Formats: sequence, C-alpha cells, structure tokens
Amino acid sequence: MKRILLDTCALIWWLNGSSQLGSVAKEYIAHANNDIYVSAASIWEMSIKRQQGKLEAPANLEEIIENLGFNPLAISLFHSEQAGNLPLHHKDPFDRMLIAQAQAEGLQIITQDKQFDSYGVKVIHASK
Repeated sequence: MKRILLDTCALIWWLNGSSQLGSVAKEYIAHANNDIYVSAASIWEMSIKRQQGKLEAPANLEEIIENLGFNPLAISLFHSEQAGNLPLHHKDPFDRMLIAQAQAEGLQIITQDKQFDSYGVKVIHASK
C-alpha cells in the first residue's frame, strides 16, 4: 500500500481523464490498496483559477473528491510553518504547501514538476 498526494495538475488530469496523465500514474491512483490524498491547497488553487477564468472545474470539488474515495488533507499550522521554511527551490506557494505536506505526512507525490525532486520527497512522475 502506498500513500500518495496528488499535485494539482495530476488531480485535474485525473478528473478530466486527460492523456497527459501517464499510465503508471493512473495505475497508482486507481489501485484499490493505495490511499490517495488531495490537499486543501489544490482545491484552493483550482478555485482561484476557476474564478480567474484560467480553469474549467466543477464547483463541487469537495463532493467529487469524497465520491472518488480520495482522502482530504487539511492544511495545519505545522504544514504552514514547514512550507515557509522550505529552501527557495520553488516559488509557487501552492506547490510549496504540497511539498511540506508530503514531507510532514510521509506521502509520495504524483507531479510533473521536476523542482519537487530538490526537496527529498518521493516523486511519482505524472506523465509516466
């Protein structure tokens, strides 16, 4: 059993059935024995992009995540402090939060972002 956090792009690709999400990543997400986590940071990011017109996403993401059987991952004060203390390899605050959460919770992360490798988290490349 693996415990896996989805990066926002991986979540979007999964929800859209996009071919950009590789077969290996799809297998990890679909495997019944794996625990899949979705961060509140990803839902926040998607909501902002939806409001800005940069992303078409449903308004009921919480319900969709629950129906998929994914685990919601709240942002704690510890996560917030850890994200702020990360080295500045990555500037995106949402991605920094995902990295901090993966580190704090011992999660692997499915992402296409190569900068995640610099933080010592176990990465599953989304496009493979």
